[in-house]
Amino acid sequence: MPAASGLPSIYDLSYSDLEAQLSEWGQPRYRAAQIWQGLYHTLAAAPEAISSLPAALRQQLDKAYTFSRLIKVVEARSSDGQTRKYLYNLPDNRQIEAVLMGYEKRRTTCISTQAGCAMGCVFCATGQMGFRRHLTAGEIVEQVIGFARELRAQDDHLTNIVVMGMGEPVHNYDATLAAVDRWNDPRGFNFGARRITISTVGLAPMIERFAAEKRQVNLAVSLHAATDELRTELLPINKRYPLAALFQAVRAYYAGTHRRVTFEWALIQGKNDTPEQAAALARLAGDLPCHVNVIPLNPTDDYAGQAATRERAAAFKAELERRHITCTIRVRRGIDINAGCGQLVAHETQAAPDLNQLLTPPPTDTLPPRH
Repeated sequence: MPAASGLPSIYDLSYSDLEAQLSEWGQPRYRAAQIWQGLYHTLAAAPEAISSLPAALRQQLDKAYTFSRLIKVVEARSSDGQTRKYLYNLPDNRQIEAVLMGYEKRRTTCISTQAGCAMGCVFCATGQMGFRRHLTAGEIVEQVIGFARELRAQDDHLTNIVVMGMGEPVHNYDATLAAVDRWNDPRGFNFGARRITISTVGLAPMIERFAAEKRQVNLAVSLHAATDELRTELLPINKRYPLAALFQAVRAYYAGTHRRVTFEWALIQGKNDTPEQAAALARLAGDLPCHVNVIPLNPTDDYAGQAATRERAAAFKAELERRHITCTIRVRRGIDINAGCGQLVAHETQAAPDLNQLLTPPPTDTLPPRH
């Protein structure tokens, strides 16, 4: 299969990094703006496509950086034509998946922040895969740029970015937020912060850090259970950050941003689809402005649970709404190509690191201790 380039990614450079590189090459500062526009506004796929640059500089860029660190090796399209999923090779032969979903008026990309995931959520294929490594900011950015380029060629455009693919975004906090800054930068891609959603399983200190930055980026919390006993069974991270700590962090996010929080809930037959769980969620959320996105569980290889029936999903929704919590039952997309929520996985040959080593103790640079 094709190999990804071993050169550093041009998308790993911040604007100031780019200015520093050009200064080192003896180039004027205004070249940075030309390259930035080429990367993020005209969506140039190679240096030669940035026609505002002199030929010598284009050649220098081509020798020093790659514009395609991700190599698409598999493309799958759903039977309804509305969802496409790509499997990418990385330079170290790790692999990731990313998804583009089409709706009547929206084009939403679901992108990955890690190869694999350390969180170990039992019903998630990525969690079952285990953690391989963090993606760089450039590898995260490039997933979006690739989809944006394809849509532009079809006279279309992205409307939403959801950071809900492979990996736990705030476990790779710095790279994830650097990618968000690239997308949001008005000098280039200029994608509105309120059209970007970051999803987390509930790393409370990182949510608090996110809240303190007062960004207008949306927050989605993969909740899935409203009692500590059940949530710990489904999401092991709840042992470290139980519901009280999680909701304290979520309330800090709302206090800092005044943005409504979304709770994601994979509805599992006979497990978390009960009126009791709906009532417990309503008690937890209290007067917190929030919305619950319910989706019947998507199947994965290593979890035997079944999706809740339509009737039980409707009853769960009704119980929440009776308690004044708004709720939407989402339409499952891309299930026939394993592109639905919790289904992204890369079947690599390399052994995954031991999960316990990743979770205890947490990496000090990305997962600070609970306070």
